[in-house]
Amino acid sequence: MEVALRSALLAAAALVAAALTVPAPAHADVALREVMFVGNNWDGTADVIESRGTFSRIARINVVPDKQARLTEIYLNPIKLAYFLGIRNGPGEGHDQLVDDMYTTPDGTALVVSRPSFADVVSLNLATGAINWRFPVSGYRSDHMTVSPDGLRVAVSASTGNTVHVLNIYTGQQVASFATGDKPHENVYTRGGRYLWNMSIGEVNTDLDDPFWDWTKGDRRITIADTAASYATRVVDMRQRLDAAGRSDLSDAVRPAVFTPDESKLYFQVSFFNGFVEYDVASDTVTRVKMLPKNPNTSDDRKTFVNDSRHHGLSMAPSGDKLCVAGTMDDYATVVNRATLAEGPLVTASKPYWATVSGDGQSCVISEAGADVVTVISFATGRKVLSVPVGDHPQRVRIGKVPQGWTGVG
Repeated sequence: MEVALRSALLAAAALVAAALTVPAPAHADVALREVMFVGNNWDGTADVIESRGTFSRIARINVVPDKQARLTEIYLNPIKLAYFLGIRNGPGEGHDQLVDDMYTTPDGTALVVSRPSFADVVSLNLATGAINWRFPVSGYRSDHMTVSPDGLRVAVSASTGNTVHVLNIYTGQQVASFATGDKPHENVYTRGGRYLWNMSIGEVNTDLDDPFWDWTKGDRRITIADTAASYATRVVDMRQRLDAAGRSDLSDAVRPAVFTPDESKLYFQVSFFNGFVEYDVASDTVTRVKMLPKNPNTSDDRKTFVNDSRHHGLSMAPSGDKLCVAGTMDDYATVVNRATLAEGPLVTASKPYWATVSGDGQSCVISEAGADVVTVISFATGRKVLSVPVGDHPQRVRIGKVPQGWTGVG
């Protein structure tokens, strides 16, 4: 009996090891080309553009090739349908949310995409456009993702399941998961992948936006998972840190966030605020708060802010000396000097929804969801360089890699 038990345990261990092992890249010897992916949320497409220089478009990918199958599945399930329609009429602003976040596999053969309205993550074959694998998240909506520094793990927020799933990027098998606050949103890896930070933003789909009703917004916190210790977690309650800094007027719903290159400081946006917060990691304190200009044509009525976010989009120059801020509801973007927190020129933009860094590190690239373009802004001058047309309602913009010579699917 002991022999049989031992054999069973060894077999189980082998299955677990197989699930956690990332296979070698299928085309490790193929030369890769750096590109930029733009997720067109309402189109269900991703534009692939040059990551520097002219930023010209290379191709457009359909990220919902299984759309009819997913819609049939949803319409046959009353609960799924209720959430699907809730997403359309809530965060989708009357549209289905078909692509939120995107990352390529290290070998450049697949694009991994989170699709909020379909509550899943899929891997798309960049040669054929077919789906390699599909992972349904817990709950009814998928959201922001991040990829580990080695490119082998992708983490996705399940925003109604209050869970972060960590997946093998090649197989889609779940490696780990951990519980979060209400409505997990942004995810960031630190210390070479040792820690995974998740920011939960709470309830953003109600009109109870007056500060008096803040208690209805739910459990908002930063959850930090230790990937080397079975994803054990600790919590940072930013409410306490903001109050200690004398900013009890600010929401503690942490939105886009970015670390300095040495990871000593975290900069983040919060709900309803036209500005950002500086947090010192070692001392665990809020050190500075920067308010940015209001657009006089923007209503201060919080109910008019898209999903509670007045400003949504933040990136940092590789040198760590400049921040790029997307002032979503105020219709501008600006480059901020990190030492002085002085903003540069206000670059007019229509509903800028995200900010990232160009492949050469020289520019900030914002998505203008209201104009269906991505706009390039020089970190050096703070001024607009150019805009490139993309699909309907661009949001997330990510650097990725494709095989050299790749010009599209099929």
